[in-house]
Amino acid sequence: MPARIPGVAHCASRRQGRTGPALCAAVFALLGGARVGAHEIGTTRVSVVFQQGRTYDVEIVTEATALIEKLAASAGWPSSAGLHPARLQSALASADGRFRQRVKIAFDTAQATPAITYSVAPGTEAGSAAVATIRLTGQVPPGARHFTWSYAWTFASYALTIRSGSSGARATEWLEGGQSSAPFKLTSPEPPVTGLATAWRYLTLGFTHIVPHGLDHMLFVLGIYLLSGRARSVLWQVSAFTAAHSITLGLSIYGVIAVPAKIVEPLIAVSIAYVAIENIFFSELKSWRVALVFAFGLLHGMGFAGALQDLGLPRSEFATALLTFNVGVETGQLAVIGAAFMLVGWHCANRAWYRSRIVVPVSTLIACTAIYWTIDRLPF
Repeated sequence: MPARIPGVAHCASRRQGRTGPALCAAVFALLGGARVGAHEIGTTRVSVVFQQGRTYDVEIVTEATALIEKLAASAGWPSSAGLHPARLQSALASADGRFRQRVKIAFDTAQATPAITYSVAPGTEAGSAAVATIRLTGQVPPGARHFTWSYAWTFASYALTIRSGSSGARATEWLEGGQSSAPFKLTSPEPPVTGLATAWRYLTLGFTHIVPHGLDHMLFVLGIYLLSGRARSVLWQVSAFTAAHSITLGLSIYGVIAVPAKIVEPLIAVSIAYVAIENIFFSELKSWRVALVFAFGLLHGMGFAGALQDLGLPRSEFATALLTFNVGVETGQLAVIGAAFMLVGWHCANRAWYRSRIVVPVSTLIACTAIYWTIDRLPF
């Protein structure tokens, strides 16, 4: 007989009555605190170009609705969700003063005041979000030696790329929302980023793509864990999922396969709903479940690839970045399983009430959320 994941011999009656509601509350908090789109990471990119050391041109590319929602929330304005791109552009231009409050361009110790233009275009694919392109331009002060950047209108990691038009010097730095960049030398190229730094950066990005930014992937992994408290059940499913998404992540990044996000994202939501619904009706691992989890892993791998392509891969460290991003994803998935195990599995997975008080209610919440996501992500 397969061995159960270890648990304590007894759970106090007080714990029995509180563990299920506590886990449900945790799931509700996750659902309430995250964007429905589940992936903010990779939706913002910033590039800076210096021309002959005299002028600068900063381009911010980001999701228009998400930016305007943040602007509206900070000012207490009504929501602008669902507006046409032309209206979104007008709303952005109207919020120019507030937008500037969380954007900083500095040369040495002096803060610059750039000219700013806003444009919003529909998404490149049917059903995809409108894209805002914001340009900040101005003159480099005479004698300036360093450039510093800060952008606090995103809550996720983003890439800052700086290029000198005259010398071709190029530097890329990953920043968190609100974090100031390292000073960029205007008079000489920056030293190349080491392989170790690239590995650490993409390991971190892979992890944060799951925890906390990948709510959909987190719920899928949680659904895998909830089916049974048996270690073998979890191991079979996680192994199938890992093998599958590693395959499609690599093939997608190398351009062997390419499936539009408008197809992949709704199907990922369907996979989450299926796993959760099956948890409600079955209490043991069935043979078809492992095969389906493998198939769903192929979908999630293409989703990971889409995010990674948005983030960008350094050409000089392509293999290192790809491998460490995948390791980061695995670490994030194991963190979700570990948290669920410590919260309920260690204590109560072998109790008679575990299924009725935890598995079924939490799986129902996950299924309802995934069905909503499926509808929301359809391209029509």
